[in-house]
Amino acid sequence: MKSLKFTLLASLSALSLAACSGNTDTAADTTADDTNVVADESMAPDTDTMAPAASGEQTIVAMAQGNKDVSTLVGAVTAAGLAETLSGPGPFTVFAPTNAAFAKVPKATLDGLMKPEMKTQLGDVLKYHVVSGRVTSADLAKMIKDGNGTATIKTMTGTLKASMDGANIVLTDGKGMKSTVTGADMMASNGVVHAIDTVVMK
Repeated sequence: MKSLKFTLLASLSALSLAACSGNTDTAADTTADDTNVVADESMAPDTDTMAPAASGEQTIVAMAQGNKDVSTLVGAVTAAGLAETLSGPGPFTVFAPTNAAFAKVPKATLDGLMKPEMKTQLGDVLKYHVVSGRVTSADLAKMIKDGNGTATIKTMTGTLKASMDGANIVLTDGKGMKSTVTGADMMASNGVVHAIDTVVMK
């Protein structure tokens, strides 16, 4: 899988820290017959299974600041008034839409979400891209394999279906639209970031 040197988001706050409490790492609960795999704290990844795409010395927020490839996302999280949470201990997994991903969203839809009165709705969209816990690409691949080709990933505001398309991890959102992970395993001190090529929607 292609690894992009990528940094993400300026600030995501108001992602309920309560939702993250007690989640020190992420996981897959599976049984022999279960085709849905839900991320939770039982599958803490080994350090040696993590791709060394970044030093992991910066928080997710620090990684994001000043990166031109995610300026639209930075503007969106600022408009949503989400700050500080992703600078906290986490860990978090963020599926981060690039500027090119946001360019696929109809302009009227994006402009509407950026209005002050749509702050809550915008926050919900952004939190749909965030998972409590650290989920690496190796974890995702294992979850998909264990789920007989599909895995259910629980985000802050919904669920995503993960599957494989060749060597690529593909996410299917609540509307049935697909997004491909184009840059995996950007390690931060408090989580991991995966770049995606399409904004996911509930």
